[in-house]
This record gives sequence, C-alpha cells and structure tokens, in this order.
Amino acid sequence: MTDDILRMRGITKTFPGVKALQDVNLSVRRGEIHAICGENGAGKSTLMKVLSGVYPHGSYEGEISFDGEPCRFADIRDSEHRGIVIIHQELALCPQLSIAENIFLGNEQATRGLIDWNRTNAEASELLSRVGLHENPVTTISDIGVGKQQLVEIAKALAKKVRLLILDEPTAALNDEDSEHLLDLLRGLRDEGITCVIISHKLNEVMAIADSITILRDGRSIESLDMATDEVTEDRIISGMVGRALENRFPPHEPQIGEEALRIENWTVHSPTQRGREVVSDVNLTLRKGEIVGLAGLMGAGRTELAMSVFGRTYGTNISGRLFKEGRPIEARTVREAISNGIAYATEDRKRYGLNLIEDIKRNVSAAALSKLARRGWVNDNEEYRVADEYRASMNIKAPSVSSVTGKLSGGNQQKVVLAKWIFTDADVLILDEPTRGIDVGAKYEIYTIINRLADSGKAILVISSELPELLGLCDRIYALSAGRITGEVQRSDATQERIMQYMTKGLD
Repeated sequence: MTDDILRMRGITKTFPGVKALQDVNLSVRRGEIHAICGENGAGKSTLMKVLSGVYPHGSYEGEISFDGEPCRFADIRDSEHRGIVIIHQELALCPQLSIAENIFLGNEQATRGLIDWNRTNAEASELLSRVGLHENPVTTISDIGVGKQQLVEIAKALAKKVRLLILDEPTAALNDEDSEHLLDLLRGLRDEGITCVIISHKLNEVMAIADSITILRDGRSIESLDMATDEVTEDRIISGMVGRALENRFPPHEPQIGEEALRIENWTVHSPTQRGREVVSDVNLTLRKGEIVGLAGLMGAGRTELAMSVFGRTYGTNISGRLFKEGRPIEARTVREAISNGIAYATEDRKRYGLNLIEDIKRNVSAAALSKLARRGWVNDNEEYRVADEYRASMNIKAPSVSSVTGKLSGGNQQKVVLAKWIFTDADVLILDEPTRGIDVGAKYEIYTIINRLADSGKAILVISSELPELLGLCDRIYALSAGRITGEVQRSDATQERIMQYMTKGLD
C-alpha cells in the first residue's frame, strides 16, 4: 500500500455563483515533492487553502486525512498545529520587524510571558543557517530582497515543526539564481523527510524537482503523474492543463516593421538612494512601428529602472539624455507628459502598481485615460461601461461583466485588464515589464497573441522579460543590458540563449 501522508477526496468548494472546485482528489506520498499544475483559475490555490484551513471545515464538501487521521481544520492555526504550513505567493512578512521577529511571530519564544530575545535570535540564527541564509537575525525584513524573504518564510515554517510544506508560486518573483537556490533547499527538505507541495507555472522547474504531479483544470482533478514510472513531458502537462495539445508556445507572426517610433539617446539615470551611483549608463535604444523589441538582463541590470525613468521619470534622479518620438524631440518629465506623448508602461507588479484590485474592471480600464470619457468634469458611465465591455470581449477577459472586482480575477485576466488600460490611452509605444509573470502557459499564449495584434496595428513594443525563451519566441530584436549598459543587440534570426546570456553577463566580475 502506498504510504500517503495526505489524502483529499471529493473536495468541492463553491463561492457565490462560482464552483471553484468540483470533486477534486489528491494523494501525496510521504517525503516527496508533489507539484500541482493548472491554468490560472483552475483551483490550485483554492485547494491548498481548503487543506490549510484558510477555508475552514464546513465551508466545503469532501474529506481530508493527514497521516491516516481525518482533518476538520477550523482555521490555519489548526493545520499548523498538525504540521501543515502554507507559504502564499504574497509573502506574509512584516517589513518593519526583524527576521527573527517574523520567524517567531505568533510563536514567540517566551518565559513567564516575557520574550527571551537571546533565545529568539539564537534559534532564528540556527533556522537561517538551515535554509542557507547568512543574515543577522536582527536585520529588518525591508532591508533584504524577495529571494531572501522567501527563505525567511521557509525558516518560519521550520520553526513550526512543519511536516507538510505548501508553497504557492515560490519562484514567481525570483531571479534564476535565487530560484535554483530555493529548489535545492526543497530537495534538502525532502531528504530530511519533509513533504512538499508546490504550485508552479514554471514547467521546467516542475520537471526538475517534482516526484509526482497532479493536474487541475476548471476546478477538477484531471490526472496524477508519477515522474518515475509515467512518461511525463512538458507537452503532456500542458495538454492536461488546457485540455488540448499546444503545439506552439508562441503564435505565428510575420512582422511588418515600419519607421522609427521612439529613440532613446545617451540615457543615464542615478540611484535615488545611493548618491553618485549610475543605475542606467549612456543607453541608446530604438523602437520601430510594428516591431516587438526585447530587453534582456539579469536581476539588477537596470531594465525596470530604464523603463520607469523613460515613463515620466517615475524612477531615478539626475536623469540625462534625450527622447525622440518619430524623429522629433519630446519631453516625458511626468507620467502625464509621457501618456500625452503616446508612451505607456505596464508595470511588472500588476497587483501593487498596475491595478486597483478593489475596483471593478470598468474603472481599471478607464483609469489612465478618463479624459476621453469625461465632459465638463463628469465621466459618462454608460460610455465607460461600453468601452470596458468591448475590451472584455476583444481580449477574452474571463469575467461575468465589467462590474466584476478586478482582485477576484485570475492572474492572466488581471494582466489583460492592465493591457486594456494602456491600450485605451491610444499609446503608440508600449513598454511591457514582465507581461506574463505568474501566468500559466495557456494564458501566456493569449497575451502573446494580444502583443502580436498590437504590433500589427503599428504599435512599437518593448518587452522586458526574465525568461529568455519568451524573448526568443516573441521578439523581432533583442537588446541585452548588463550593469546598466547596453552590451549587445541581436536580430531574431541570430538570437540564441547562449549569445544573449554572454551579453547579459558582459562586464560582470
């Protein structure tokens, strides 16, 4: 008999008007890494919230057994008491507190009601060493990067004597080096006997780390695969996720490249926090109408900083250089000036900066160009609804209506709302920063189709991406950025991962 540490049977979870999970079954073996794959909205996170008590017993149908015993968790504390710990995609850390304070928050190391800070910091130091993080435990969370924060979350889980660790998109916001370190850590935890369940859209990582895989689609469990005995390929996983074979990851596209749309000359940007440090140095870059241009670079190379500084100088100080639109010099000293000059920037962090998650689709779509819908200071609600509904249809935004709250949409549909917002501004130049981050392979294909369509309409598009295969499959031309400088430019026909990586690491010690 298979030694399953977790069994979930017939799990059904309904929200008003939506059946998020329907008769889902999941079995996880003791001491394995089990991946859960599915499109955005397939029910992956909902299933894990059911398991961890975020959605308490009684709010769903079905049965859960852990280590052979039935579970009826009333809240997340109940599940943690049994050794089940979930790390959400949005990390639950307090930025103003120290690493040690975060690790033991709610689990304080106290004697007679008083926190023993020596013991707290000493035990935190041991846990940090265990996860390979060499930071002083009194360091404030806001002073460390996202990759290190992810490790703090795992140290926090280890402090709770975790037996089953659930990670929801743990590498979505990490660079390649941090991602690899995290995956190595999970392998080490598996060797220690800790069972891991990982939700990920990155199929190459799933193939590299998982012992078994469960595929969800439209709230149902489709199949479970054993990496040791089944013939598992990325194409098979994709077929299970989307319900059909996806022969090409990128839609076919024949570019119609026209005249110059935007030229950036001798662009230099200084850090707003480190005096004298150049984050972007003497960059020259050109975009043409109908062209999709990629911008590649390692974390910290200055890609986002370049984009934000061009878009209304929303990043940096002592910015110098010149911008030309269709050959004419322009100024984009503010966001308003950038938009009026036909430049749009879709941020890499759609949840924090790209959208108002508590507002509906309609308000988000119109947010950057309200003046187009207003007369004498009043917004025409009917016109606002009509415009948003047209984008909902043309961009296949999956929502009952444009009155749906944006924060309730899946990641892929949220990204479509971001794109719709900036398309509505009638921008000629679109800067798309990580446009498919945290999005499943099916939704990526839809986003790529939209980008191609925008290029075909004569827009000039700059795509910033950490995924080299994405740049190679989507872009007509690629610039490489290293330490704030353009180190290479490659046409699509000559582009390879190896060549771009050489440019991306040029000049680095």
